[in-house]
Order: sequence, then structure tokens, then C-alpha cells
Amino acid sequence: MSGFTVLHNELLFLGTGTSHGIPVIGCECATCRSIDPRDGRTRCSAVIGFPAGHLLIDTPPELRTQLLRERIGRIDAVAYTHEHADHLFGLDDLRIFSKYLGGDLPVYCSRETEQCIRRVAYYAFDPATREWPAGGVPRLDLRRIGPAPFDVLGARIQPIPLPHGRFEVLGFRIGNLAYCTDTSGIPPASRPLLADLDVLVLDCLRRRPHPTHLSLDEAIATASEVSARRTLFTHIAHDLKHDEVNRHLPAGMELAYDGLRVPLS
Repeated sequence: MSGFTVLHNELLFLGTGTSHGIPVIGCECATCRSIDPRDGRTRCSAVIGFPAGHLLIDTPPELRTQLLRERIGRIDAVAYTHEHADHLFGLDDLRIFSKYLGGDLPVYCSRETEQCIRRVAYYAFDPATREWPAGGVPRLDLRRIGPAPFDVLGARIQPIPLPHGRFEVLGFRIGNLAYCTDTSGIPPASRPLLADLDVLVLDCLRRRPHPTHLSLDEAIATASEVSARRTLFTHIAHDLKHDEVNRHLPAGMELAYDGLRVPLS
């Protein structure tokens, strides 16, 4: 699309923030008042550019503004990590893409996420709304995924089962890059799926422990065990100021930020 960004074999972080986003409403901490653009964090999502098109990971509430900010004019498929509000509630912004695609938008998700989508976006599955012009409601081709690899846009994606407190979510491995947001740890059964990574994208919420996310110290320890050549932390809260934290991270580890691009190997 002329004038729009087309990603070629790279991952673009659309959002790297926790469920509140940064700045947090009503907060006057140093991170929320920061003028460093890397401290401004919208809710977590990413888009991956394959030769056959753009794969979007999750649909946060800021999806529309994220895509406009990065000049992404087309999404060809979507994969969901899980169904929580900060990863799902921008779903209605997908409706324009079926108009551009000329058909339903492929959406890859777990059974639990599919059930939530059908409840939250019930209007998208009403036979009456299917007669509306393209772009009126999301037209979604829901494709259920589990632990087995699946193919999308000419690429093979390996789901990675992860715990998110008492919930189970999915990470995704694409070549030698793995995207693992919203996790409280890497279970032994999933460790082999993270072997020999060039890039690990990993949850890192805050300094203090949290029941459903990795703390900074836990994320560093987990990244050290995985031993990817580069680790980028995401889903970051406002007590982790970008420049201050990065100065003290081990070599090969850094906080991601909105707009960061990472090549796929």
C-alpha cells in the first residue's frame, strides 16, 4: 500500500505496556511524567511482517492509534495470546481489514479465547450483520489452535503454552524469535520450545513480585536460563523507567519500547 509501512521479516512492537498503559491515569511518578518517548507505553501488541503479509499479535484497546502511529495500513491475519481485556478489547478495529482483504480475516486463537470473542463480539456472528457492507462489523474466520504448530502467511508458528497465574496463555515462536508476554514462568514442558533463540521477548512487569507476571528479577533469571542471544522485556509497568533500568540490565537484555523493530532471523 503506497505511503504505508510494509514490514519485511521483522517484528514491530506496537505496545509494550501493562494493562493500565503508561502514563497511568492520575499518576505523577517519574515514569508517568517522563519526556522520554520510550517511557510512554500502550497496551501490549506486536505485528510481524512475513513475505505474504502482516500478522498481528493481540488487539489491545489502543490498536487503532498504534496502527496509525506506525503507518500500518493492512493486517492479513491475527493470533491471540489470550483473552484478557488489555489484549482483546481493540477487536472492533479489525473490521476495516475484511474490506481490504475482500473476505474474512483469519484469526488464530485457543478455545478459551474463541469463546470470549464470540461473547464480546457477538454482533460479528449474527447472520443479519453478515449482510452489512464490508467494514461494518468484524468479519472473522476463527481458527482454533492448540500446542501444535500452525501455518499462516507462508510462515510456521509454534505455540508455547505458558502459565499466567491460574490461566494458561500462548506464546509464539517464529523461527528463532519467541514472543512470551503475560507469563509467570516458563514450565519445563515448554523449555525445549525456547532452545537456541536469537531473540526472546519476555514478560517483565515490575520490581515487586506479582501473582500472574514475572518481576524484574524473575524475568532476568528466566532470560538467563533460556540464554537467547538477545532478550527484550515487555508488558512493563510504570515503576520501570526505561533508561534507568536498561543501564543496570545484564548484557544482551533490554526493555522493549513502542515502535521498536526487531529483524527475524
